[in-house]
Amino acid sequence: MNHFYQFFTANHIISGAHSLDQLSEHLHLVKRKIDSALIVAQPALQRLGFIDTLEKQLSEKGIKTFTINHVMPEPTIQNIEDIYQDIADKEFDLLIGIGGGSVLDATKLLSVLKTNDYSIRDLLGGNQIEKEGIPTILIPSTSGTGSEVTPNSIVTVPEEELKVGIVSKYFLPKLVILDPMLTISLPKSITAATGMDAFTHSLESYISNKANPMSDMFALESIRLISSSILEAYHHGSSIEAREKMLLGSMYGGMALTSAGTAAVHALAYPLGGKFNIPHGVANSMLLPHVMAFNMDVITEKLVEVSKAMGIDQAEESPEKLAEKVIEQIAEWTKELNIPQNLKEYGVDEQDIPHLAESALKVTRLLNNNPKSLTIDQMEKIYRILLP
Repeated sequence: MNHFYQFFTANHIISGAHSLDQLSEHLHLVKRKIDSALIVAQPALQRLGFIDTLEKQLSEKGIKTFTINHVMPEPTIQNIEDIYQDIADKEFDLLIGIGGGSVLDATKLLSVLKTNDYSIRDLLGGNQIEKEGIPTILIPSTSGTGSEVTPNSIVTVPEEELKVGIVSKYFLPKLVILDPMLTISLPKSITAATGMDAFTHSLESYISNKANPMSDMFALESIRLISSSILEAYHHGSSIEAREKMLLGSMYGGMALTSAGTAAVHALAYPLGGKFNIPHGVANSMLLPHVMAFNMDVITEKLVEVSKAMGIDQAEESPEKLAEKVIEQIAEWTKELNIPQNLKEYGVDEQDIPHLAESALKVTRLLNNNPKSLTIDQMEKIYRILLP
């Protein structure tokens, strides 16, 4: 455990069913005069009327709005920069991101691009964001990334066939709205993939080299909430109780990773998304049980605590058996959630394995966080498990 650790997150969080309807009452939390706002939206939320609700509230406050809805899933650098060019000559006092993790990440980037003389490639090269961006409000519509409370933004770099994270304290929003009503109509496949993504954030944060008392608290509560609601949310999507638990669990997972960080699962997942466009949550779900099995001998005691949070029966079981049950439960979830366990379904074959491992090896920020070092041969072996 580190001797020093820190925790920081969004300035203000409001949660509960229909909380989006109250957004205009909380605009004072932005702490600046707002005449115009950019809404970065998920197209599905426009079809469902949530963007109309948002625009109406802002209009009633005399705020002009401009809405864009063309953020790609797993957005590329070019996608974000194209959107920025569309708004470069427009002035906004506030940016509102409402959608999944890709939309929230894009909103963060657009916020700082408006106030800093950097391109996204400059930021990938290690340049630090110097100036605070335009204030943001982030409203997640999936229970997955926890991006609404993290200082991270992920972009795809096509020429490197890799997803890369940019980190800055200036990505944190002024206000977060957690309204489970936005997640009620999520397709089953997205509920499954994003839910397992959130679970991965929490489990990896709990076993990471940077885990600490603060991150552990959020990670275990996230694991408890997700474990008790992911199947209910998947099979009975209209359950507001299950959807709210998933949304809170996702947020707590984001808080955990902000302090402790993710590890080898994410490092191995990034090339799968970058080269084969495998959705991030799916890639994490496929890799999670196998990376945890690799780590098993050094995380057994931690997995015992995870087993308690997951509600696994503790009766007369050894620590090793309880740790195994955690991995077995994860594998059972992926089957019931119909998450693929075969990379061939996405066009991966044996000849791609060395390149995937070489790409993952570059993600040192996350590999160094794993409780057990991986060689390139061990990474290849994990990928090959998913090529039955």
